Amino acid sequence: MAMGIASASADEAGDVAAVLRAEKDVCAAYERGDADWLATHLDPTFTLTGSTGTLTTREQEVADLRGGTRYQVFRNRDSRVRLYGDAAVVTGITHVEGQAQGQPYALDFQFTDTYVRRPQGWVIVASHASRKPAP
Repeated sequence: MAMGIASASADEAGDVAAVLRAEKDVCAAYERGDADWLATHLDPTFTLTGSTGTLTTREQEVADLRGGTRYQVFRNRDSRVRLYGDAAVVTGITHVEGQAQGQPYALDFQFTDTYVRRPQGWVIVASHASRKPAP
């Protein structure tokens, strides 16, 4: 029986690591402005509920990057992964820096990302971001 528990724990650790790698890959694509990567790696049903309550689709996120949105920094920290079979919920903080209308900004967002296991691996299907107040 102990062997079964160790195996489940090893599988869980591998899944957590894979989800965190997927998170890092998504952030890196936003940071480098790689719309093509997002177009092929975000789930076709992907939606983002932004801090203003606006809902955007994968196609809108891709178009936004193609339209010139750029981030100098787009990184997650304090990420925690909860696994539910073939689904995972990740919470943490996203820090972004860039320029909007010629003015620099640096913002933190509390996020919740939902992943599902697909044949190609863990894929993000939904995200929600709430802007954190300035310290």
